[in-house]
Amino acid sequence: MKWPKVFRSKRQEGGGRLSYASSPLLATPTPVGRSRLLLALVGLGFVALAARAFYVQVYAEDFFQAQGDSRMAAQLELPASRGRIQDRNGQVLATSVTVPSVWAIPEDIRATPAQRQQLARLLGLTRQELDGKLDGTGRFVWLRRWVDDETAQAVRQLKLAGVHFEREYSRRYPEGEASAHVVGFTNLEDKGQEGIELAFQKELQGRDGSRSVLRDRLGRIIEDRGDLVPPLDGRDVQLSIDARVQFYAFQKVREAVAEHGAKAGSVVVLDAHTGEVLALANYPSFDPGTRKNLSGNQLRNRALTDVFEPGSTMKPLVIAQALESGRVRPDSVLNVAPRSISISGWSPSDVHAYGDLTVAGIIQKSSNVGTVKLAMQMPAKELHEVFSGVGFGQRPGLNFPGAISGKLRPYKSWRPIEQATMSFGYGLSTSLMQLARAYTVFANDGAVLPVTLVKREAGEPVVGQRVFSPETARTVRDMLQAAAGVGGTAPKAQVAGYSVGGKSGTAHKNVEGGKGYVNKYRSWFVGLAPIRDPRIVVAVMVDEPSKGVYYGGAVAAPVFSQVVGQTLRWMGVPSDLDVNLQAAAMNSGEAAVLESF
Repeated sequence: MKWPKVFRSKRQEGGGRLSYASSPLLATPTPVGRSRLLLALVGLGFVALAARAFYVQVYAEDFFQAQGDSRMAAQLELPASRGRIQDRNGQVLATSVTVPSVWAIPEDIRATPAQRQQLARLLGLTRQELDGKLDGTGRFVWLRRWVDDETAQAVRQLKLAGVHFEREYSRRYPEGEASAHVVGFTNLEDKGQEGIELAFQKELQGRDGSRSVLRDRLGRIIEDRGDLVPPLDGRDVQLSIDARVQFYAFQKVREAVAEHGAKAGSVVVLDAHTGEVLALANYPSFDPGTRKNLSGNQLRNRALTDVFEPGSTMKPLVIAQALESGRVRPDSVLNVAPRSISISGWSPSDVHAYGDLTVAGIIQKSSNVGTVKLAMQMPAKELHEVFSGVGFGQRPGLNFPGAISGKLRPYKSWRPIEQATMSFGYGLSTSLMQLARAYTVFANDGAVLPVTLVKREAGEPVVGQRVFSPETARTVRDMLQAAAGVGGTAPKAQVAGYSVGGKSGTAHKNVEGGKGYVNKYRSWFVGLAPIRDPRIVVAVMVDEPSKGVYYGGAVAAPVFSQVVGQTLRWMGVPSDLDVNLQAAAMNSGEAAVLESF
């Protein structure tokens, strides 16, 4: 290698060694001003850093701590599991399960248009809906609550930054439409909106817990802060409902609505010993697990919220008071010819001209004229006390939203024509639940029972309100058995192996606003079984049958028969009739009597 001359001479002088200290470049003196400027800039930098550290850590510590907490610290809610709703046998009617929900941090989203389109498809959103959620500036937005595990897994596979998952409780209703009007449903925040879910919201909801954590910028939990407050789960509620009876009653009323081209239908089944509601079924119904596109027609719990004029089902109450007061005996004869009676210029009439009828025959044949003659012998106050005594004009005493009182005007405002029409069910209104409860007065030897949707404790005493004597109630039960048998208005109410009694009802529907009646009808039947020791009371209503058959004995009584037979067998109630003798009587060829209404 050939060295430059200056280095070559030094190398020669030093015995071949090169001295860098003697380089003329290094020997060039540095300007003092530049060194001082550089030193001053470094010093100012340290002063600025120290001042900033003082500002951040001392002067504005609270502000920056709050800003840091807002970005990293989080107070996580630990939701309590909502209590279960069970039937009387422990079968689950409503329960909570954990399911994934999808949320996002909009400012962290990094997704291509194709990925956004795929995400929207998986979550069941339109592209516009998804963009509206993701194009905001917030730190949190729900993309979709309560998705299934397959959807959540598909979204995870997209591996999108800023998209996260949270497990939440979601309500499940195993009995679906059959018990929808009983259990009701909750909203997205798991708060009761209808039915038992709303009525027992406080007991079911429990108390949420909390957990303080630190998150990283991707939303992942990196540290716990403070103490954990565990959630307190909600209390289970056990209903008096029997899920088997509930489903069967729903199935049968649905079939009746379809068969008769009706608008709607309802069934109420009561335990005649305890007043417990074993079934409360309505059709149309809805799936309580699906909250989209629900209509008022589906949501209405008709057995509790719809009121109607009860028609001929009122007649046994009038007869019972006539017997109770000693005005007549069961074999007392009244002349009901010539098929009508004039009251204040209006003439209630019977379908047939019966001539003379016993008091028992008045119920069996459903005579308007006979009932009016007995009712007009009573002071209005006396009749009003009977009607109010069995619960008309009052809420049925259930802890249930929407249960209404119906209409029973004060007796002092009654005119003679109103007293006459009320005796066969026009001029007052009641719900199907109220009507079923009223008939516990006959099933429970003259005392009307309080009703409940919550299961009673075994051995819990049930105190009824005395309205009639046991003798009167038993006598009327025998009359109701005749009304539901051969020669009565509802032989289709008969149940193989069991004695039954009850009263059919048919009424013209009143035009909205009370401006008159139209040729649309409600058909119902209410009764009890077995007659000697009633175990259940069943009331059935079918609204607007449209295929030419509308009498309660033809439309509602068959539903009563089916529900009673199956329920008594499930309850283990022994048969009290010889099936062969019963069949022979039913096959005698005698047609059902058309009721007067």
